[in-house]
Amino acid sequence: MEIILKQTVDNLGLEGDIVTVKPGYARNYLIPQNRAEIVNKASLARLKHQQQSINSRREEEKKTANSLIGKLESTVITITRRVGEGNRLFGSVSTKDIAEKLAENSIFIDRRSILLTDPIKSIGETKVNIKAGYQMGATLSVIVAPEGGGEIEEEQLDTEDTDIPVTYENEA
Repeated sequence: MEIILKQTVDNLGLEGDIVTVKPGYARNYLIPQNRAEIVNKASLARLKHQQQSINSRREEEKKTANSLIGKLESTVITITRRVGEGNRLFGSVSTKDIAEKLAENSIFIDRRSILLTDPIKSIGETKVNIKAGYQMGATLSVIVAPEGGGEIEEEQLDTEDTDIPVTYENEA
């Protein structure tokens, strides 16, 4: 079934595109959600009449996405978390944490646009993909650091920093 998209739909097409989809997908989802309409003479005439405004909106989306990609590519965020023995995190870093940290840097992104397959559960740098719009994406560097700049475990303190002189019995 051929339809005209009224909105940009991920993995399908941009606003104003004529695409072919399965009839059930069009009838049960796209058309009731007002994301598409069936191709006929009237809809094609409407599309031709609205083509200039659609193109200007696409250009605006593309400019916005490119500026967002520039901001994200140059940004490195650091999130601190408590760690246990072996530098294992208590909990994890999720998309919500990343979105909140970006908001602190005046970059506002919906957490559903952050493509993180599993929460981050280790210390170090992780590359995270983000949907920037206009079917474009960016890569963000997220550094997970231990709280307090890294804590030394008590066992290490007991064995390393001792001022007790060592004497051996066989020295004479």
